[in-house]
Amino acid sequence: MKTTDYTASDAREVLACSLAEAVAAALREDLVEQARATLIVSGGSTPVPFFKALSRQHLDWARVDVTLADERWVGEDSQDSNTRLVKQDLIAQEASAAVFHPLVNQADSPEEGVSTLEAQMAQLSWPASVVVLGMGGDGHTASLFPDSPQLAYGLETDKLLLAVRSPSVPQARISFSASALSNARRHFLHVTGDEKRSVFADAFGGNDVKALPIRAFMSQALSLYWAP
Repeated sequence: MKTTDYTASDAREVLACSLAEAVAAALREDLVEQARATLIVSGGSTPVPFFKALSRQHLDWARVDVTLADERWVGEDSQDSNTRLVKQDLIAQEASAAVFHPLVNQADSPEEGVSTLEAQMAQLSWPASVVVLGMGGDGHTASLFPDSPQLAYGLETDKLLLAVRSPSVPQARISFSASALSNARRHFLHVTGDEKRSVFADAFGGNDVKALPIRAFMSQALSLYWAP
């Protein structure tokens, strides 16, 4: 009998494809009922296989608006730019017709650029069809960091966007607020590794949102996509 040994990399690839299929199905469903659909994704290295898998899904991408849950205030040519990753790995192949809305502009700081970006984001189709969240080892999601002076504002404001600074990260950032991210029909959490699984499990054991900001979304129908 032949057996197959699956590595963590294999499991993550399967997970990425499964998540891509679920997100594409959700977008197709909403596009039957409405003119446009909004997809909010998270950056970093974890979602790259998901981006590539989603870019191969067939649907009416020209009617899909894509943006990020948060972004570092850096130029697109920076290795730290999530905009660069999305354009490179998601807005490609079948998804090349999608309209991407970056969370950066030419302002010198996110504090100066946030109002213009918020006006632009307000023009998207809300509620969003899908929000795909990530999570850090400290329980942050988007740029809602436990040690950020802007955390309480980000959790409480009705504004769409906020400028964020945090001692734990080097760059200033811009982020959708918890309220804006909650305004979606479907929420997915995409995480990998045992450490993040443990953090997510800990989030169920308490209700202090400021300690683990991912808890702000526990009341949503949050679909967890995890692999080792």
